[in-house]
Amino acid sequence: MVSRLAATRAAARPGEVTGESEPGGRTPTGEVRGVVVVTDRRQAARPLVDVVAGAVTGGARIVLLREKDLPRGQRLRLAAALRELLRPVGGLLIVAGQDTLGGEALHLRAGAIAPLGRPRLLGRSCHDETELDRLSTEDYVTLSPVFPSRSKPGYGPPLEPAGLRRLAARAGRAVLALGGVESPERAAACRDAGVAGVAVMGAVMRAADPAQAYANLRAAWDGLCDGSHRDGGRVLA
Repeated sequence: MVSRLAATRAAARPGEVTGESEPGGRTPTGEVRGVVVVTDRRQAARPLVDVVAGAVTGGARIVLLREKDLPRGQRLRLAAALRELLRPVGGLLIVAGQDTLGGEALHLRAGAIAPLGRPRLLGRSCHDETELDRLSTEDYVTLSPVFPSRSKPGYGPPLEPAGLRRLAARAGRAVLALGGVESPERAAACRDAGVAGVAVMGAVMRAADPAQAYANLRAAWDGLCDGSHRDGGRVLA
């Protein structure tokens, strides 16, 4: 499956952020699409930077840094380390919270007030119609939880693909499906619901082989497999 990633990249729609960089090695920041890795050091099977490095090897180009409980100094060092991993492949680091940590992309929780000085890329967490209707200048949103999630048990109720499709149509901007996207089959189901991408945490963080885990999710997202089996699914292309 990993060997088919080249075909995936060649077939990507113009303007997508799918892990490919623009000329000059820079990931475009106009839209967030594809399979985004969300960090959680508590779930990570190895040190967090090593897990993210594996995901980058598997094709990840957009990473959302959480770890909001860490002191700012530690988060700064972690953000710098992750940017060093992403820079050679033209990737993008988005930081959750109120502080970009020296970057250009920020992800806000639902209800949070945007900081002064808008970053180049701004996202927000949303869960229902009311939160979507409060959006203003955000470039993208996450909608969650889509499925029951081991990362946040009891957090819900889950939208399921039908609810995801309904809310995504209301959002008016790029939507990432978040929560319980722990298999290629679920990534494919989100793709079929019409969203721009999926945000994945546990499936990559807990994986013994983050590169393979990411590649399987990416292949299902890009339609290279049907996501029907634990090894990534039947190859379609």
